[in-house]
Amino acid sequence: MTFDRITCDPMKMNGQPCIRNLRLTVRRVLETVAIYPDRSELRKEYPEIEDEDIRQALEFAAAILDDKTLPLTTAK
Repeated sequence: MTFDRITCDPMKMNGQPCIRNLRLTVRRVLETVAIYPDRSELRKEYPEIEDEDIRQALEFAAAILDDKTLPLTTAK
């Protein structure tokens, strides 16, 4: 896997993974995909995001979670 659009700079956004050295974190991209399922609305709010940015952010998140087991709480 190559993440050529994911950058980490300790001087930007506290070193969080960002998209193309922008002040736009991978986490924010994932949140926007959830909030704006319609990509045209997402682009109006974040015109700097490209389709490949979104794809790599999703792939990056999946790779980070690949071997982790997270406890899930049950609904009451």
